[in-house]
Amino acid sequence: MDIMTDMMKSVTNAVCPKCDARWFNGQLYWSNGKEGCPHDLAGLVCNDYGDDKCINPCKGSTSGQTWELRRNYVKH
Repeated sequence: MDIMTDMMKSVTNAVCPKCDARWFNGQLYWSNGKEGCPHDLAGLVCNDYGDDKCINPCKGSTSGQTWELRRNYVKH
């Protein structure tokens, strides 16, 4: 096997069937391609809209961003 074949075997990706969130090698990426925090995704989406299809390992976390926190940034 060549090095590219070995690298491709070690690459993992996952797409949430509920919200289309994408993980590449265990890292969440936002739709704009920037790295994301799964705790933020939980607070912004999964905790309110996720169901048993949600694959976010941090679903239920309250340590990330929420819409309430973001509204407070705008107010001040």
